[in-house]
Amino acid sequence: MNKALHSQAAKSAAIDWRKKMSNNVAYGLLVYTALQIFVTMHELQDQSASILPVFVLVVLVAAIIPLFRHFERRWEHLSDDQAHDMAFAAAFKRDQIKVWALAALLPFLITGVFKALAAFL
Repeated sequence: MNKALHSQAAKSAAIDWRKKMSNNVAYGLLVYTALQIFVTMHELQDQSASILPVFVLVVLVAAIIPLFRHFERRWEHLSDDQAHDMAFAAAFKRDQIKVWALAALLPFLITGVFKALAAFL
């Protein structure tokens, strides 16, 4: 029993919510950028042979960084005790789902908007 309690205490002390959210945001930005390149750029290049698609990509990636940074900023202000507190697990999971939903779905949403605009123009 004592061994199990120490194991659980060591496990909760090893978790740092600040670092975990920072990692999720960083990987989420990588996924978002990769999807943006492969999904949105494919559509934009079919429409234009200029440098405009590359400029649009830079703008779309730069525009999302403050939103992702918002999630990271919420967690970086935790104290050392709070950063290892398992009571934050549910809030972390909620923010983690939001980060990954944005990273995975936003490029497809943006592509849909571009397709809709192209259909009406």
